[in-house]
Amino acid sequence: MRPFDGSRVLLVVTGGIAAYKSVILMRRLIEHGAEVDVVMTEAAEQMVGAVTFSALSGRPVKRSLWEEPLAHIDLGRDADAIVVAPATANIIAKLANGLADDLASATLLAAEAPILVAPAMNTRMWENPATQANVEALSSAGLVLVGPASGPLAEGESGPGRMEEPETILAHLGRLLEQNSVLRGQRVVVTAGPTLAPLDPVRFVGNRSSGRMGFALAASAWRRGADVVLVCGPTRVDPPVGPRVVRVEKAEEMLDALRAELDGTAVLVMAAAVADFRSESPRTGKLKKENLAGIDIRLTAGPDLLAETLKQRRAASVFTLGFALETEDGPANASRKLHDKGMDMVALNPAGEPDSGFDVVTNRVTIIDRNGLVEELPLLAKHEVADRLLDRVEERLGGGAE
Repeated sequence: MRPFDGSRVLLVVTGGIAAYKSVILMRRLIEHGAEVDVVMTEAAEQMVGAVTFSALSGRPVKRSLWEEPLAHIDLGRDADAIVVAPATANIIAKLANGLADDLASATLLAAEAPILVAPAMNTRMWENPATQANVEALSSAGLVLVGPASGPLAEGESGPGRMEEPETILAHLGRLLEQNSVLRGQRVVVTAGPTLAPLDPVRFVGNRSSGRMGFALAASAWRRGADVVLVCGPTRVDPPVGPRVVRVEKAEEMLDALRAELDGTAVLVMAAAVADFRSESPRTGKLKKENLAGIDIRLTAGPDLLAETLKQRRAASVFTLGFALETEDGPANASRKLHDKGMDMVALNPAGEPDSGFDVVTNRVTIIDRNGLVEELPLLAKHEVADRLLDRVEERLGGGAE
């Protein structure tokens, strides 16, 4: 899985109780296509045996400066990225002060690859001024610190000091590995999920959108280094790690959020399934079943977010990617929407196709843009669709597709 396929990751495991999470992290890296080398400190082996890492990785674990001459040089030179997880107060202090008295610290001192540090320790150790000064030194030196999280600790206390979960570390590592994106440093706004139009305090007009497609696009843009704002309707799926999430419920609220976020935006991705209709007169009280026979519910059109933001998007030169869910004359309708709504690119979704569209993990889209591109993608996982779409966006922004 991009960007891990073919990458070499060095995992440095130190002596925290959270070392068991590092086994899961290593397994996830391998599942994503990375080659993983592991360096363990002597203290780490008191928590998890080296045989666990070597059995799962299929590679020998490195433990001592004296086992293999120059291993500390080779390991750091060959890695595309280095992860220190868990990173104890001790290894953080060594890194901050240039100490190199074992294989782990010597390898880190000699490394040229980017380093991600996932702290894990008791709250009082984390909050100690010496640790905070060391953390600041690492940040100033360009190392990426992920966490710590707050919550229950091994000794029965609670507070900041928990190592972040493997999925969170994995997401930050992906961002660290993907350095050469046109989107790096750009502001990207993504809409995702459904909007709800209330009929009364408990009922609404909505749709089956899960938000997965928009979430995949937000995750891909953030991994590429973008500053991502995710404007999200109500979903049952957790949003991805990284983007700033703005929660809304109604189409009107999503429109307000868009207007507030568009200034300074380079790319807008409209992946939300915004409710097309709303009640003309939503009831203030709950509709009772026994009274339904005489009730006339009248629907009116909801706000058209693309039309409502067209002037603002044009003024700010926002590259806009939208979606078109069609049941018939798909290419013609999508092309018309592309031009009428002032978009630069549209992803055409065929409605009703198995394993595509709402509330599934796969999708099939056809990419159409203003330059005449028509690219039909096969059925893919939504994260793969997201990468294909943003690849085309990058080509347009970088001048690679005319």
